[in-house]
Amino acid sequence: MDDAMRLKVEQCSRTAEDFTKLYYSSVDKRRHQLGKLYLDNGLLVWNGCGVTNRDAIQKYILDLPASEHNLQVLDAQPVVDDAVSGQLTFLISAAGTVKFQDNPMRPFQQNFIITAQGDKWKIASDCYRLQDSLSTVKSD
Repeated sequence: MDDAMRLKVEQCSRTAEDFTKLYYSSVDKRRHQLGKLYLDNGLLVWNGCGVTNRDAIQKYILDLPASEHNLQVLDAQPVVDDAVSGQLTFLISAAGTVKFQDNPMRPFQQNFIITAQGDKWKIASDCYRLQDSLSTVKSD
């Protein structure tokens, strides 16, 4: 790996840690501010339900029950320049457990594509999925 790529990977790792701390703190404690993290034309897919544009995403998230996320897995990688016309863009994969209001703790998985907008990172795409435990999945 050349030095430029190594630096980009290191930046990606640091950014993913900082970004996910901000995101999960916001979704759990300051939802009214979460819309600021999305691009105007951002996309959210929440358990198969798609929502586009920042205002609609903000409303959708505000309507969710109160949550408490515990992040356990974090991975990130830069998106190659050719795929995003040279725009600094990272793919972040996160997983952990979440408790929604009076519901039991459940595993979740979330993937973000974030892009640099000046000195801020904005979510271009966000895919959130609650996971079923293996004991509840039926096999044929």
